[in-house]
Amino acid sequence: MTDPVKLLQQLIRCPSVTPEEGGAIALLEKLLSKHGFECHRLKFSDKNTPDVENLYARWGNSAPHICFAGHTDVVPVGDPGIWSFDPFGGEIVNGFVCGRGAADMKGPIACFVTAALEQVAKKPKGSISFLITGDEEGPSVNGTKKVLEWLKEKGEKIDFCLVGEPTSREKLGDMMKIGRRGSLTGIVTVKGVQGHVAYPHLADNPVPKLMQLMLAIDGLELDKGTAHFQPSNLEIVNIEVPKGAENVIPAHASAQFNVRFNDTYTGASLEKKLRETLDGVKIPYEMTVRVSGESFYTPPGKHSEMVAKAIKKVTKRDAELSTTGGTSDARFIRSYCPVLEFGITGTTMHKTDERVTVADVNALTNIYREILNSWFGA
Repeated sequence: MTDPVKLLQQLIRCPSVTPEEGGAIALLEKLLSKHGFECHRLKFSDKNTPDVENLYARWGNSAPHICFAGHTDVVPVGDPGIWSFDPFGGEIVNGFVCGRGAADMKGPIACFVTAALEQVAKKPKGSISFLITGDEEGPSVNGTKKVLEWLKEKGEKIDFCLVGEPTSREKLGDMMKIGRRGSLTGIVTVKGVQGHVAYPHLADNPVPKLMQLMLAIDGLELDKGTAHFQPSNLEIVNIEVPKGAENVIPAHASAQFNVRFNDTYTGASLEKKLRETLDGVKIPYEMTVRVSGESFYTPPGKHSEMVAKAIKKVTKRDAELSTTGGTSDARFIRSYCPVLEFGITGTTMHKTDERVTVADVNALTNIYREILNSWFGA
């Protein structure tokens, strides 16, 4: 059967820097088709973002239906000259499989594919599917979200989805994700009147006003956290004024901030609170808001217990049920079915010299085997 290490090496050698397919989707399609999966290459377009290749592959046509979701697109390597190895070489060095995407998340894909091919050879009662996108590291417009819409139109029903994000923090199996915080980005703009700094009475400087507004929301305690989430957190990430001379008061100034919010809020209720706070400063402003994902979590229960039991059997570790970290495509999937995230150790994801140990690749494959055995009652 498939060797997960060799498959990972092949996937790394596909230069699938988002939004490029790079041969990774084609590789998976060929392999899964060979083993009886019905494969659909799905290319979606949007006028404001690049076209993206996706793959939906399913074996079986009955319940129970378990889906593995992942992405073959990777972040850019940066300066390849500072890497210790070829970012797309897939080399094995000192017990590590090396290359961009090894952890995030070609490694988990290779592991689950290996486990799934072994499972379908047993002809289990039920279905296994893969939802693989090339748009997770990009704008996330033409990827998982649109594949899910396509599945809904086709009447596809998924009973449980496992996302292979690199959730393990320090050692394989120490953490799984049962949810994620939401993400809201806001841009606040204050308009003024341009003028000479020596004649401030003839101008209206927007910068001090913008600073007052930012101090108001930066000092705001949004909440103290909830049962499954840490406190919501707001960070000011950028301040911009028009380029000008040192003796010119600008005509306007803007600041950008991001909030990672827990289940105290929806995006709409958080925006309302932020506007009320800004309004209280009594300074005219404009604000645009974009919510890239709402907070969500899958309550602990049979699915998390199944995954935790498999982790414990292979690694002897008790996985922490966490909602920390950034966003993932699970934010789209959660509206369709119960979803959890579990994958390899992510200490080198997005970094120079991204790599995972051969031992962890083999152990994660064993964990996925145990999950599938439990799912199908093997």
